Amino acid sequence: MGNSKIYSKIIYSRKLEQELQAYINNYPKGKVFLATEETVDKLWIAKLDNFLAENSIKKVVVPAGENNKKIGSVEILWQFLSENEGDRKSLLINIGGGMLTDLAGFAASTFKRGIDFLNVPTTLLSQVDASVGGKTGFNFNGLKNEIGVFKEPVAVVINTDFLKTIDRNNFISGFAEMIKHGLIHSPEHLAELKEFDFDHIDYDLLQEIIRHSVNVKEHFVANDLTENNIRKALNFGHTVGHAFESLAMKQNRPILHGYAVAYAMIAELFLSVNRCGFPQTDCDELTKWMLDIYGKFEIEESDFEALYQLMTHDKKNESGRINFTLLPKVGEIAINQNCSKELILEALKYYKSL
Repeated sequence: MGNSKIYSKIIYSRKLEQELQAYINNYPKGKVFLATEETVDKLWIAKLDNFLAENSIKKVVVPAGENNKKIGSVEILWQFLSENEGDRKSLLINIGGGMLTDLAGFAASTFKRGIDFLNVPTTLLSQVDASVGGKTGFNFNGLKNEIGVFKEPVAVVINTDFLKTIDRNNFISGFAEMIKHGLIHSPEHLAELKEFDFDHIDYDLLQEIIRHSVNVKEHFVANDLTENNIRKALNFGHTVGHAFESLAMKQNRPILHGYAVAYAMIAELFLSVNRCGFPQTDCDELTKWMLDIYGKFEIEESDFEALYQLMTHDKKNESGRINFTLLPKVGEIAINQNCSKELILEALKYYKSL
């Protein structure tokens, strides 16, 4: 199968083996491989043992966790593909969270100058975010996703059954990216998220809500593949969010990505009120709702300078200015918003005071 498509086919299905079989049939026997991470391997991959054996699929397992999103893990994958005679006609199936699909997607994109890969995201975060948009990569030098390439998988299979084994914290971490999608593009999607019942999850309904969320991301990605323009909308909550994440890591109190984004969306809504006229009443209501779900990341005034410096390292900055995506109102975006250091520190002060 070629890679001529602009972006991947997204398949919503709870029949995983059937969907995978349809793709495997396009590749030579013995040239299809599976990459996964320890946690997913224990919980899920054993159930696929017969399927893997029938299709002569060899498996490689990388250590789980964000701290393993590094060049050493990429080397494990390259080594595995090399030893098992992977070639340009191979397919790598990646089953795991965003860390695994980013990492294995990068390994596939660079092995023999690029082989096909297919993603099966297993967390809510990776289903609504990492699975779409063709970003691959790993952390380097203490900076998140510092090395990577844009390369689309041949397909993404989204199956909410995987979400039955993730804990509540990881579930609501992924939910933050859905809130972001509602805020930047779809008041209707935001409304259905406000109604969502975390205590009694309907997995069929969730599959539909995920589809709505992914549609928002696809809208921006399809119109701007390499992030030169409106795709920057997807960075809402991420400029401050990545800074929160890095600070938390440095201070040995790591936070999940979605939590960092949720905390940051509160700070960036404050910037939106001040720079773009976002309605204060909406800001207050959304802030209260997100604080109820995510609680708060405690910061001190002595952290402000470090957070500001971390924001200056953001990949999306140009000419030394910190670029934000902000909102004039729910569903409307303003990209490339340059905020003064004073205003950014004010936003951090506002967040600290909540």
